[in-house]
Amino acid sequence: EPSDIDTALLDLERTGAIMRGEFLPGAQWCERALLARIHRHTLDRLRREIEPVTAAQFAQFLTRWQRAHPDRRMDGVEGLFAVIEQLAGYAVPARSWEPDVLAMRMRSYDPSWLDGLCLMGRVAWSRPPGRSSGTSPVGSTPIVVAPRSSLSFWFRTEGDEVLEPLGHEAEAVLGALHGAGALFFDDLVSRTHLLATRVEQALGELVAKGLVRSDAFDGLRSLVAAPDRRPRARSRGRLGPGRGAVPTGRWTTVENGIGGNPDDALEFVAERLLKRWGVVFRRMTDVEGQLPPWRDLLRVYRRWEARGDIRGGRFVEGFAGEQFALPEAVTDLRSTRRSGAEGVYLSVSAADPLNLTGFIVPGDRVPSLSGNRLLLLDGVPVAALEKREVRWFGAPPEGVLRPFELEKMLRRREQRPTNGTTGASGRP
Repeated sequence: EPSDIDTALLDLERTGAIMRGEFLPGAQWCERALLARIHRHTLDRLRREIEPVTAAQFAQFLTRWQRAHPDRRMDGVEGLFAVIEQLAGYAVPARSWEPDVLAMRMRSYDPSWLDGLCLMGRVAWSRPPGRSSGTSPVGSTPIVVAPRSSLSFWFRTEGDEVLEPLGHEAEAVLGALHGAGALFFDDLVSRTHLLATRVEQALGELVAKGLVRSDAFDGLRSLVAAPDRRPRARSRGRLGPGRGAVPTGRWTTVENGIGGNPDDALEFVAERLLKRWGVVFRRMTDVEGQLPPWRDLLRVYRRWEARGDIRGGRFVEGFAGEQFALPEAVTDLRSTRRSGAEGVYLSVSAADPLNLTGFIVPGDRVPSLSGNRLLLLDGVPVAALEKREVRWFGAPPEGVLRPFELEKMLRRREQRPTNGTTGASGRP
């Protein structure tokens, strides 16, 4: 039989005045407001324990966190899938994905691995909605590569996107796909009665506008390839046996929308940002753009911090507002601060997520174009290649490598520590 005290405690619990739990060994009861105060004091204590790193140290941390550092690169198909999971949702020009972003994070890279992941249905690609989609070449088109199961979370749009009118051939190809569903390239040529080269050009236009995609990455790869680098057809016919490489895989239309639970999509994006950057604060969201409002993300992060899933506090100096981090990222930040400078140079594309110029590290923004490059020293830019001209961020670093050697490294996509040992080239 419950005692009068037990009955009274249960009544107070029903009204929400107190809470029951195991705060110490055995069952206890605690006044609700007092429990909230204890929780706030615990969070405040955890935040005070954090020693923030500088922006330069944060940039150094990211080279390891995002697996671009030679010691953190991945191997094989599953390693490639892990890289794609981390970068899911980040838009990169189509021509930069393999040679500049994926290969940078792999000890060795085989394009067939990405083709296999796409054909198995584990990975998909498409141009995200809400971005400029004029007449730029398909190679310059921003493309998202992500696990197929999560692609829709990045493609939520409020209403229809306004697109420029399509060309005649693109209209014909899009109509064939709407009418018949997924089609191979040869089927598109047959149904539209267009020359293969015209179908290929139409697919490039539709990809650039985010209207179609292929279930094989080689479909995009072949569209990106420069015309003079493709094998020339030996036949003038539509389907001549001598025709060169064509966009492979089955082509389908892309459906963007706002289906599903918006809260689920918000939490998914919030989690992916933490996985990608380790630490998230308002300024970091400016690096990507096309994200949910910071106030919505902030609500999710505060709830996760209250549950003890993530840490809140001041992790990076010099940036206003609340900051949140994964527990394992906090550990890596401490290691970065204690280890100090490593002297590792990385030559990266300006389209790579590690291009933090104008946002996190000092200096003018280097546009995220596939032709631009950055030379990073422990994550911090020391030189940029823009319009084939090298620009230094201040004086060239002093050390065993002379300025002309650093310029050569920048242009050739090399990575090496300051002891002069050459690393991987970063090319597939």
